[in-house]
Amino acid sequence: MPGGVRAGAGGAAGQLTPGRGVPVRGKRSTARSGRWWDRGMTDLQVRAGTPADLDAVLAFWKGAAEGTSISDDTDGVARLVARDPESLLLAERSGELVGTVIAGFDGWRCHLYRLAVHPEHRRQGIGGALLAAAEERFRALGGRRGDAMVLDRNERARHAWRAAGYAPEPQWSRWVKHLD
Repeated sequence: MPGGVRAGAGGAAGQLTPGRGVPVRGKRSTARSGRWWDRGMTDLQVRAGTPADLDAVLAFWKGAAEGTSISDDTDGVARLVARDPESLLLAERSGELVGTVIAGFDGWRCHLYRLAVHPEHRRQGIGGALLAAAEERFRALGGRRGDAMVLDRNERARHAWRAAGYAPEPQWSRWVKHLD
């Protein structure tokens, strides 16, 4: 599988089953010892979030994500998971939530939101593993291009997204109207 993600028990290749982990194989290099890809990530699991995860995810975002959203509440995330059960991807290490990304697909475009990694687990390939799982999901659904919401002021995030192959498109701006 591209990106090192493979199906776990109960899921077809490329499919994440809510509540079931998908082992992620770490990149390895003999040329650069001591880097995260030498340590491997055999203990990292990426899985689809479930309604039972919502409180933990919201608490996680308070400490690991930059900024807040009008949808950062139990009802908002519950609607996301109910509408698209495979869209909320969670990375866990030894049962601990260490990263998230929302990989939403509306049938036409692939949207990435809330890529967040716990501060103590950054620079270990967790964000890359989450993006690989999201991109694999998008490909399986017929998606052609992923776009990401990235705060302009978040330099760390901008660097991480660039390192993952994403780039801003200066000809586009996000226009927003709050509906409530």
